[in-house]
Amino acid sequence: MTSQEALPANTNRVTDKGNKLRRFNGQVEEKDNRRELISAVKANKRLSNKERFKTLCNIFSRDDRVLIVIVADPDSMASALCLKRILSRRVKEVVIAHPNYIKRVNNLAMRDLLKIPLTRLKNVKPDQFTKKVIIDSQPTHHPDFEKIDFDVVIDHHPLTVDWTASFIDIRPEYGAVASMMTEYLKAARIKPSVALSTALFYGIKVDTQNFTRKASYADVLCFQHLFKRINQNLLKKIETADIRRSELKYFRFALENMKMSKNRIYVHLGRVGNPDILVVVADFLSHVHEIGWVIISGQYGEKLIVIFRSDGYKKDAGKLAEKVFGKVGSAGGHRQSARAEVPFKNLKDIDPSTFETKTLQRFLKSLLK
Repeated sequence: MTSQEALPANTNRVTDKGNKLRRFNGQVEEKDNRRELISAVKANKRLSNKERFKTLCNIFSRDDRVLIVIVADPDSMASALCLKRILSRRVKEVVIAHPNYIKRVNNLAMRDLLKIPLTRLKNVKPDQFTKKVIIDSQPTHHPDFEKIDFDVVIDHHPLTVDWTASFIDIRPEYGAVASMMTEYLKAARIKPSVALSTALFYGIKVDTQNFTRKASYADVLCFQHLFKRINQNLLKKIETADIRRSELKYFRFALENMKMSKNRIYVHLGRVGNPDILVVVADFLSHVHEIGWVIISGQYGEKLIVIFRSDGYKKDAGKLAEKVFGKVGSAGGHRQSARAEVPFKNLKDIDPSTFETKTLQRFLKSLLK
């Protein structure tokens, strides 16, 4: 073998070493980043509510134009509205933006009835703002967030890595960010308006699922604090506005086509214009006496969406969803509620046009006990 022929092999070994070194350095950097974030989170938790509030306020100045970014849902909308109120006399301007299209009727009713000023993220230029805040989410949770350098992160989801910020307040033990923001409000000695109180109250109620999901004692205290200030009629209007007239047909279809086996209800609704109707129908059917499982599916675009509901007694909807669909799509959730989204192309030998309730039943029957 000539020296010229030996050169590429040697070069490959050098390249392999270089790649391994880069991977090693990347792992070290990730570990360092995680340590820094954990340290920042722990430091923030050691502060009192008043100290935490003062530290947050020190991030901003009078001339700041602040962009608050959220994935719009009840908890995040309420929390963003609360921060906007806190900053209203401390900065020049506050804009709340979200990347997602709001489809759920409850969320639209909340936005409109409580007059929450929202704009789509695609319609704003983050570079035109001097401070950027993300609430009820983290920079790695959405592709659109990765392009923004956030100054403040306030969230209650488990900590992720590969990002940094000047102020970090992450408390996974809290059931809702709305509870965290209520504490900021109290520390600021601000008496919330009826609309803001109702928004925060509803945000806590939704994210804790009426305290049937994991929550902290702080969530309970904030819930009680807000209760005397809310508008019950507005709250009821928001909570009950969850079905469009055009979606009533899905209830009729579900009742006529559902399959019942032992203590389980299965139904495939076919193509749906909005996947949230699957959640509404599933919740409705979960009220049926002696039913332990409700599994509803539908086709949205080129995906199969499956909603799981269980009574939680010796059952785990999240584990079932992950076991059935985790390898072919995104799936997971909690003991009583879960969701799976699977591209039909990942389901071998399944034709979307012939997928029906019996097909759904076959997928799950052997795994349900």
